[in-house]
Amino acid sequence: MKPKDVLEMAKQAGAVMVDLRFIDLPGVWQHTSVPIHRLTEGAFEDGFGFDGSSIRGYQPINASDMLVVPDATTAQMDPFTARPTLALICSVVDPITRQPYSRDPRYVARKAEAYLKQVGVADTCYCGPEAEFFVFDNVRYDQNNHEGFYQIDSDEGQWNTGKDGKNLGYKIRHKEGYFPLPPADTLMDIRTEMVERLMGAGIEVEVSHHEVASAGQCEIDMRFQPLVQMADKLMWFKHVVKNVARAHGKTATFMPKPLYGDNGSGMHVHQSFWLGGKPLFAGDGYAQMSEMALHYIGGVLKHAPALAALTNPTTNSYRRLVPGFEAPVNLAYSSRNRSASIRIPMYDTSPKAKRVEVRFPDPSCNPYLAFSALMMAGVDGILNKIDPGDPLDKDIYALSSEELAAVPHMPGSLEEALIALEKDHEFLLRGDVFTRDVIEMWLEYKRDKELNPVRLRPVPYEFFLYYDI
Repeated sequence: MKPKDVLEMAKQAGAVMVDLRFIDLPGVWQHTSVPIHRLTEGAFEDGFGFDGSSIRGYQPINASDMLVVPDATTAQMDPFTARPTLALICSVVDPITRQPYSRDPRYVARKAEAYLKQVGVADTCYCGPEAEFFVFDNVRYDQNNHEGFYQIDSDEGQWNTGKDGKNLGYKIRHKEGYFPLPPADTLMDIRTEMVERLMGAGIEVEVSHHEVASAGQCEIDMRFQPLVQMADKLMWFKHVVKNVARAHGKTATFMPKPLYGDNGSGMHVHQSFWLGGKPLFAGDGYAQMSEMALHYIGGVLKHAPALAALTNPTTNSYRRLVPGFEAPVNLAYSSRNRSASIRIPMYDTSPKAKRVEVRFPDPSCNPYLAFSALMMAGVDGILNKIDPGDPLDKDIYALSSEELAAVPHMPGSLEEALIALEKDHEFLLRGDVFTRDVIEMWLEYKRDKELNPVRLRPVPYEFFLYYDI
């Protein structure tokens, strides 16, 4: 779609406002709106000014003037605004040099796609994320210097079987939410509305279902797309899920581990390389994979501890990545085996369906950075012919302690992941995809704004453990 097509689209839809969206460093959409008359063909080159010093991970206040430049190919009418509003995803540009801003995560992803072509490995990296989420009926939380709490409720929650008042039964037991029919699954109609909204925004949906956890865990899968397009669509996905939930008086979260004692929310990422319209991951090796695909796996396994800082970037991520529980913390690959951190799906034997499923990421990540980092690790594996070792087709959780000791694993905390990224990030800098400034800003932000503030605060269970010491 060209700028003139966008203007015609807005006219036909009766748009009165334009919503200009871009992403901050941690991975949350930001926006500013302007009246429709300000959107001209020239605006797609000139952009619109904003204060970058107020955006997380962006410019300091002494260099705060920045531009958002809309991408005409991303135009969609927002389905949730009271007045017709055209939404455009934007890139961030320096107003003086007119160069793309190095800390704009979408720019990092665009450079990743260009690097893939530059090294001649492939011309397209397809990504297909499975972003799980919870839909709760209520959430309350607060913390100050002398108290702290969180409280979640869901009509589906197993804890409500003994609730006074109108209960109606059919509560989903912990870890038994995959795939009960209504009335146990209370969210089918809401998920269907989410699917309709997503398809209305041009996003192809493949499946919708309740997930394993009690209390409203859901999954809606989108069809794979090239890297930048998929990251754009994942941001729309989160926007749709949260707003449909809110319209029904509920609240949706992509927090990886909001519930103790039940499954957390992961985001398995399927990736494959193509060249000239032909898939490159199909072959005659293990699980009908090509040598390229196995080297890709080798690269991801080698760099996984550093990747975790970008694919599992919150302190809460590591409540999910706990050895011995449901998350794939052990760094191994397998066909079919879901206890491996990298799986080769075997639903379809078609060469076009051959892909690698990386199972450790979670939906708290910034998709532009996470998809790009995974791709860069895979490319490093291909260029350096990194051997992934032997596949592990056994149930990892049934291995003896001696066998398990030989299997490397993911970091156990955000601190460990940040240290790993600090030591191992040269593969991300190739082709100037990630810059040292981006890596340094990411490490600084995560430590100063998330890791240390969480470490400084006591949690309720510590009172249970230690108050009488």
